Amino acid sequence: MAEKQYDWAAIAKNPKFVELHHKKTVFLFGWWIFSSVFYFLLPIGAAYTPGLFKIKIIGNVNFGYLFALSQFFVSWGIALYYSHVANKDFDRLTRELVDELK
Repeated sequence: MAEKQYDWAAIAKNPKFVELHHKKTVFLFGWWIFSSVFYFLLPIGAAYTPGLFKIKIIGNVNFGYLFALSQFFVSWGIALYYSHVANKDFDRLTRELVDELK
């Protein structure tokens, strides 16, 4: 059975594909910048403001430990938010593009 051939150059110029690519790129680049800055705040903060990272919060748990632990929760939060946006916007735009190509 022969597979259907697609004109990928035409698909790349399709306004729906361009919109999908732009929205996804802006979303991913923005959150990549945020997560990179948040990640590097731990070693930079620990190096330049060690007093802040030594503040005891609960027992032996200090601000540095909580900040390091928060990086896991921020990563999970970003992943959940991406999943929400992908299901709501990116998948809708993809379906519209595929329907248009049929």
